[in-house]
Amino acid sequence: MSEFLGVDVGSISTNLALINEEGELLNEVYLRTQGQPIEAIKEGIEGMRQSISLNSINVRGVGTTGSGRVLAGTIVGADIVKNEITSQAVATLQINPQVRTIFEIGGQDSKIIILQNGIVVDFGMNTICAAGTGSFLDQQAYRLKIPIEEFGDYALKSTNSVRIAGRCTVFAESDMIHKQQLGYEKKDIIAGLCAALVRNYLNNVAKGKKICSPIFFQGGVASNSGIRKSFKKELGEEVVVPGNHKVMGAIGAALLAKEEFESTGKETSFRGFDLVEKEYRTRGFECDGCPNRCEVVEIFIEDELVARWGDRCGKWSLNYSQVVT
Repeated sequence: MSEFLGVDVGSISTNLALINEEGELLNEVYLRTQGQPIEAIKEGIEGMRQSISLNSINVRGVGTTGSGRVLAGTIVGADIVKNEITSQAVATLQINPQVRTIFEIGGQDSKIIILQNGIVVDFGMNTICAAGTGSFLDQQAYRLKIPIEEFGDYALKSTNSVRIAGRCTVFAESDMIHKQQLGYEKKDIIAGLCAALVRNYLNNVAKGKKICSPIFFQGGVASNSGIRKSFKKELGEEVVVPGNHKVMGAIGAALLAKEEFESTGKETSFRGFDLVEKEYRTRGFECDGCPNRCEVVEIFIEDELVARWGDRCGKWSLNYSQVVT
């Protein structure tokens, strides 16, 4: 038997997925990055190690994705490093090869992926505004003293949604506070916020994109039932939320690692589940070799320098075997 591991490191969450050679999900780990991606990766690997029988696992390939994919690739010894767009698309296509549109909203960014005949033909991402992302919803749930897990359910209880300005986080929060001061109930304010954030997503992230069914909604924010309801209302279309919506990026990375192994047959670079027992540290410096003054990042395992990146010219980079895109 052969297994394949995917690791998705984002600003808010770090997710791992283990699949078999049929592409079936065997195990998953979802946890908060909390500003410490190396520790989160180690914690995720440890969580995976404790929940599986290592004697029956033979990892033949590892893929990483997410904003921290290069760092994660170095830490775990990845065989392939891929961007989030590709990873999300690959995982979704395995569920439904006819998927045409993917909404993905994570901790700090939002994406839309447009597909035709199983190929990504267009995509968009939020640029300057974090309204509607997981971190913003976390902040509002905390401010309203409501567990984030119950935030969407409040919206579903509303029968009189309040209109909230959702074009940016500052305006949205200010408008919510103003509506509270006017005496509106929390459930109506939250319903209004969900609707505003969906409008903001469709008018900005999805601007100019042709949204066609089937539509999939994934990422951590897909757990919010209020956001799901607002998407369906705005679009007049069914929006599918896959069961493993939080870890779709990691599943996609694992599937890409499987594809890489099947096409090359190369031995994996995976450092093994005991990597959690090793000490990892980073160090950075600014190169003064030219006006670019690149910030170069170094990764050490114990006292061994294993990777270096950040320079534009390649003067300092240590090349390693991952396929990075």
